[in-house]
Amino acid sequence: MSTTRRQFLSTAAATAVATPHLLARAASAEPAAKSKNERAGIGAIGMRYQGTVITLTAQAHGDVVAIADVDRHVREQARAGFGSTPRIFEDYRQLLDRKDVDTVLIGAPDHWHVKMAVDACRAGKDVYVEKPISLTIDEGKLLRKVAQETGRVVQVGSWQRSDARFRLAVEMVRAGRIGKLKKVVCATGPNPAGGPFPERPVPGHLNWDLWLGQAPKVPYVEERCHYTFRWWYEYAGGKVTDWGAHDIDIAQWAINEYPVKITATGKLPNIENGYNVSTDFHALVRYPSGVELEVGEVGRSGVLFEGETGRLFVNRGTLDGVPVDNLKENPFPREQFQLYAFDNRQRPERVGKLDAIVNHMGNFFDCIETRKTPISDCESQHRSATTCHLINLAIRLGRPLEWDAEKEQFIGDADANTWLSRQQRKGFEVA
Repeated sequence: MSTTRRQFLSTAAATAVATPHLLARAASAEPAAKSKNERAGIGAIGMRYQGTVITLTAQAHGDVVAIADVDRHVREQARAGFGSTPRIFEDYRQLLDRKDVDTVLIGAPDHWHVKMAVDACRAGKDVYVEKPISLTIDEGKLLRKVAQETGRVVQVGSWQRSDARFRLAVEMVRAGRIGKLKKVVCATGPNPAGGPFPERPVPGHLNWDLWLGQAPKVPYVEERCHYTFRWWYEYAGGKVTDWGAHDIDIAQWAINEYPVKITATGKLPNIENGYNVSTDFHALVRYPSGVELEVGEVGRSGVLFEGETGRLFVNRGTLDGVPVDNLKENPFPREQFQLYAFDNRQRPERVGKLDAIVNHMGNFFDCIETRKTPISDCESQHRSATTCHLINLAIRLGRPLEWDAEKEQFIGDADANTWLSRQQRKGFEVA
């Protein structure tokens, strides 16, 4: 049975309720609407779940003129939900060919992020791509290189960087409000277990071969695609990359360094046609200054910073701790509200004042106009995703790993270095 426009809008509204942080920010302090001739033409790729949410958010800044999705039902529902005017495509490359598309939003699964973003940059489009930025470390390096070569603005959907609580937590740590930083804890929780799942005929509305892309050709299993793709290593990295792209990113932004040693353990399921990311995992990541990052099922969801003189905790609803309470009597001077991100030479580059960003999508479109670096740029997000990938690799290889962040390779471990990339199916290479 086909889905009506009213049903689609109800679904979109439900999605918005499930992720109010995005739409609340989109609705607050938006700039005045531009004239039709001035507004960007938006092309949206991958319209289930988060793809629809970010497209709804981007409508404050441009007009949705094209939609691509490998599922015919999804793309037709999306077109109905965005005014029935966007052109729809099964193959995203046809969307990139359109001259009325200035900006591309990518909500497809993780294993498509870099391929689509690279193709969009080379087609002359600015890109908003969902987190995590990459499926592998080498993919992230490629996107960083292409973004630099083409001069395109690339914003990654690690939106916690644009949230006042998380930015203030990072600034307090960097300003020494908890003394010398000793440890950071990110509680991601375990991955779900599941399977074996049955093989089924491919639905007539789904291009399964195109959905698989670079991943191995396998029979259709319903649980491999759409939301649950996250729990398959072929397409994603489980909660380590799903939540880590948010919380590990915030942790590393505050630590202000890159990893040197990764120790991680986890249970890898061995179930045919079943979820295959580690069900239980625990990781310790060490940084040059001696700071340790602990990741796993280790407490309250969020990021806990522990210093020599205090602690503070932050998540999507909370920023608390004695140092936070002390801000009432000892606030930051306004001019000290500065945040920094590393460039690829590990020298800090100022990216803006604490109060400079209205919302994550707004920052992206502001940077399109100014050609400045967005808050979740390729370099910072590649480095955060790298840490997530390093944890997953340490789990799968079953041994501690030493990392050279400047050369972006493992030290004294040739076998581990072969895991920086994955074999890609012919015709879908990411290059």
